[in-house]
Amino acid sequence: MARHFGAVPGVGEGATFVNRQELRDAGVHLPTQAGISGSAVEGADSIVLSGGYEDDHDEGVVIVYTGEGGRDPVTGRQVKHQQLVRGNLALAVSHRDGLPVRVARKLKRGGYEYAGLYRVDDHWRELGRSGFRIWRFRLVKLESAQPGQGPERKPTLIQRIVRDTAAARAVKAMYDHRCQVCGERLETAAGAYAEAAHIRPLGAPHHGPDTADNLLCLCPNHHVLFDFGAFGIGDDLQLLGLPGHLQVHPQHHLNPAHLEYHRSRYLHWK
Repeated sequence: MARHFGAVPGVGEGATFVNRQELRDAGVHLPTQAGISGSAVEGADSIVLSGGYEDDHDEGVVIVYTGEGGRDPVTGRQVKHQQLVRGNLALAVSHRDGLPVRVARKLKRGGYEYAGLYRVDDHWRELGRSGFRIWRFRLVKLESAQPGQGPERKPTLIQRIVRDTAAARAVKAMYDHRCQVCGERLETAAGAYAEAAHIRPLGAPHHGPDTADNLLCLCPNHHVLFDFGAFGIGDDLQLLGLPGHLQVHPQHHLNPAHLEYHRSRYLHWK
């Protein structure tokens, strides 16, 4: 069966399935065992939340999903470090390329329910509850791609992070909109352009502050590379993964704890 990204025609949110074989037959999730469907080349097209991993966290519209591998098949406990390979790498590719991911949940009463489309908003590694490194993926629900199908929608209140743009503007102004890594200043018809990058991400589960000691002024290229862990920053401000040192204004004091947080979770080659 060919891999398909996005909504499955005829399958609305709330559709239920007796077992994994029915999920496969409907085209919602192809593997009958693995929780991640995808490839390291194409990306991940779907996942199943089965409650099998002790570090999973499901809030409905936001899911913090634990990658695959390293789990004892009998006890369900994590007994080995996870690697960024196979399904884990597929989810990372979906994050990079912005691909939609179908999500199905295992129901307490038995069977499975199609929960809709999500996007991979972030991925990182951390120590799990059992003391082994695991890969984590934050998925955020997308609007329904098939209006009118599935259960009736009810209005709900969703909390979101509102960024303090004053802090971001102050940091960018401090550097005259020049990237702290390469020194480039991008000029547009509307004026100079730079991006404020958070060292420790905002929102759950990271809870980074929107303050100057957690912000960098970067060009778009280095912002993306930093967020994806292509380079990090040492406590001595040496760039890790790139040559040179971070350029820092005398009045800009970065919090070493935030730098370490980024290194420990995002610096892939560490």
